[in-house]
Parts: sequence; C-alpha cells; structure tokens
Amino acid sequence: MPELPEVETVRQGLLPIVKKKIIIKLDQRRPDLRWTLPKNMSSRLENTKICNISRRSKYLLFQLSSGETLIVHLGMSGRLLVLHDIEQTTTEVGSFNFKTHKYDKHDHIVMYLDSGIRVVYNDPRRFGAMDLISTLNLDNHKWLKKLGPEPLGNYFFADYLFEKLQKRKSSIKTSLMDQKIIAGLGNIYVLEVLWLCKIAPSRSANDVKMIEVERLIVAIRNVLARAIKAGGTSLQDFRRVGGELGYFQQSLQVYGRHKQQCKNIDCLGTIQRVKQLGRMSYYCDQCQK
Repeated sequence: MPELPEVETVRQGLLPIVKKKIIIKLDQRRPDLRWTLPKNMSSRLENTKICNISRRSKYLLFQLSSGETLIVHLGMSGRLLVLHDIEQTTTEVGSFNFKTHKYDKHDHIVMYLDSGIRVVYNDPRRFGAMDLISTLNLDNHKWLKKLGPEPLGNYFFADYLFEKLQKRKSSIKTSLMDQKIIAGLGNIYVLEVLWLCKIAPSRSANDVKMIEVERLIVAIRNVLARAIKAGGTSLQDFRRVGGELGYFQQSLQVYGRHKQQCKNIDCLGTIQRVKQLGRMSYYCDQCQK
C-alpha cells in the first residue's frame, strides 16, 4: 500500500496537469470500488473545476468549484493514468506496476477534462475508495476525522508523541503506524526510522524515553522528506509520474535486507526479519534495543 511519500508524489505529479481544468464528463464504469461510489457521482462532478489537489495522510483531496471535495484513496493497487488525446501517449501518475491499456477492464473511472486530457482511475484489486463531501465538512469525514497530525506539519512535535506513546502498551512499531497517532506512516518508513534511532520495533511504546522521541521526530521528518524528493519507494507496485520508478528503495538501510550486515558504523550486527501483526519487520540484532 502506498504510504505518505508515494501519495504525495502522485499529488505533485497530477496537480499541474489538472489544476483549474473543468471536468466536462465523468464515465463511471462500475458502482463500487472497495465501497459503493458516491451517489450521483457523475452529475456532481461534471462541469466543475478542479481548484486544487491536497493530501491528508494517504488520501488525495480534489477541491472542486462546486464546494465539494472528492476524496481518493488508492488502496493496494490503484493508479491514476493521464491520457493525452493529441499525442496519443499515456502518462502514469503514481502508477502501479500492472500492464494497462486504454480502457481495460480495470479502468473504473474516467474524467474528461476541457484541456482534452483524460484522467483514468485504474485499480485491479479494487481496494481503493472514493467519496464526495462538502469542503466545509471535510475535516468531519469518517475517513479523516480521527487521523493524527501530519508528520511534516506544524502540530507534530516531541511532547505530543511522547504523551501518546506513554499511554500505549503495544510495540513502538505498531504505535507509529497507528493513523490516529501519526497520519501517513506505514511499514517501510517506520522501520527505517526505528533503525536510524536504534530502537527495536518490538520494544514497548511506553518504554521509549523522551530523548528517544526527540530523535524519532527528527528521523521521521528526514526520512519522509528524502523519500518524497526521491519520488517514493518502488518495491512491488509503485511508480512515479511518467511511469518511471521512484528510487528511494536505493536508500533503504534496513527494510528488505534480511541476513545482511547492518549499515550503522561500527556495528557488526545482522539484519533480522520477524512478522509483527501480519507485517514483516526488519531490524539489527545488535544496535537496535
């Protein structure tokens, strides 16, 4: 599933293509994705201008001139394709690595813009989701209202995180992945952060000291910023604008490095792998405590 850097890469790639463009037609090719699509979706989107695209956690937010916002979650395999009619070429925006032709069976939503461009939502597994809500009520949407602060925002700081972790009996990894505590973090980036801070993913969250939390804040911001700059991490699915791979996977220090030597200076440990709540964790058996 795409994490914050991958969704932000999609947003940055899509924004200059669709901003201030009008949706002249919407072709809805099925009634649902993971859940039922919004009622009267086509009529509510047609003849509206896309004023902006923002992001909250792993959700894309299309702000419309109608006063509504289209919320898009890419799920496991969702991707956005931009089709240029004149050039007859396909640009893949934050796409996923499945062979896709124009309007194949997994093309579920097609937006026709007044610029001649078509934006296609393609999702083979259909774990993605869309909804429409009044922009004024956006913060109260059921998908968004319980999300924690953005890790790159102004409301994410050490005192906040320390207080949240002190109340948790679960592991530090599980706690950092809890979207109610921090919005947008997932397995890959949490493991990279914990390795940088030399904290074992299995350690109890309420055992983490304030000085370690301060290091976590710095590491989270640093890892996410570098991942966004690199266009995200391409392991199994994700690709960047234009179909090229994101290349942050080349900078991964611990994720996927099972049985390899730890990259921390002066550490002779070996990267281990263990399953935590259904997800693989990678950590150094020597320097992460």
